[in-house]
Amino acid sequence: MGTMWSPDYVGGGLVNLSAELEQRLGGGSASPGLTSELAAPIPNAETYVLVLFDGLGDRQIASHAAAADLKEHRAGALDAPFSTQTSVATATLATGLPPSRHGLDSYLMRLPECDTPVSTLWWSDVDGTTVDVDLEDFLPAPNMAERLASRGAEAVVVEPAIYLGGPLDRVLYRGAQTRGVEQGSSLAETVLEEASRPGRLVICYLPHVDVAGHAEGTGSGAYVEALRTVTSEWQTIGEGLPSHAALIGTADHGMVDVAPDDRIDLDPPSSLILYGDDRVIYVDGEPGLAAEYAAGLPATWLPIDEARHLWGPGPFHPQLESRLPEGLIVAEDNVALHYPGNQIHLVGYHGGLSEDELRIPLLVWNGGV
Repeated sequence: MGTMWSPDYVGGGLVNLSAELEQRLGGGSASPGLTSELAAPIPNAETYVLVLFDGLGDRQIASHAAAADLKEHRAGALDAPFSTQTSVATATLATGLPPSRHGLDSYLMRLPECDTPVSTLWWSDVDGTTVDVDLEDFLPAPNMAERLASRGAEAVVVEPAIYLGGPLDRVLYRGAQTRGVEQGSSLAETVLEEASRPGRLVICYLPHVDVAGHAEGTGSGAYVEALRTVTSEWQTIGEGLPSHAALIGTADHGMVDVAPDDRIDLDPPSSLILYGDDRVIYVDGEPGLAAEYAAGLPATWLPIDEARHLWGPGPFHPQLESRLPEGLIVAEDNVALHYPGNQIHLVGYHGGLSEDELRIPLLVWNGGV
């Protein structure tokens, strides 16, 4: 088993970058900002553009030749929140709170009001049925967009049009403006249009690297092409940035490749309820049985009392305890564990606690390369 990282939520994490930008635009935040060392490279500005590169971990930027132009702007590294999944990280960014406080703790999540685990990307159950959850009120209020608005600033999200108005948007972006860009078109033009006004946080979401990594892996031609696409967007935004704006980049998580023989289909005891994701399985049921079952897998069993800190500090979301599992099955590095209801085999994975998944870059536009 490789090293399991414990995410930083007090100055070196994605939540602290969110808080740092909120403090600079609105004068306050719900979480601590970045440490002075990480905050120092970020210039003072009237508007901030934050590019979120889905799936582009710090280790991938450091080691991948196609990411060299992005690496020139690297100012440091941060920790993604746990679990290292898009819905958890974007909820952290949108609220300025760690998962312990915003309450969205995993990709496949068990809610007391739902009979089966719920996908927090699509807000349907494992059979694809839309669940009866109040999406707009799922995350705590006020979120970051609402707090910024109360202080005279604005939050704007620019994303591919396919996601516009979808269930995850409804969960995340209450109080923010959202703009969609059609497939095949650059998002940079719309970002620069929105950044032309002072007093704004403009978030640009780029899914390309994550999509390519899942489908074909981080060493594939598709992955290289995705890196070129997002680098072009970054460069175009940076080169067109108005003088009152600063450009920051980060990610929601990194990624690991898993070989076919290490993608393992499980047949768990029927009394255990498995959810979460492929790299860290959340388990409900009798803890002794869960630990015994985990002992036969290429994984480590973490009872909940040894795992609770992974979601961050308190004060805890009022429903967090009812949503947390009895414990976690943490897969070994470069292993994916598939269970009934989560059996789609991929090439690239995330969700775990390895450095490749948890460490994300902090990029600051420095005027070109």
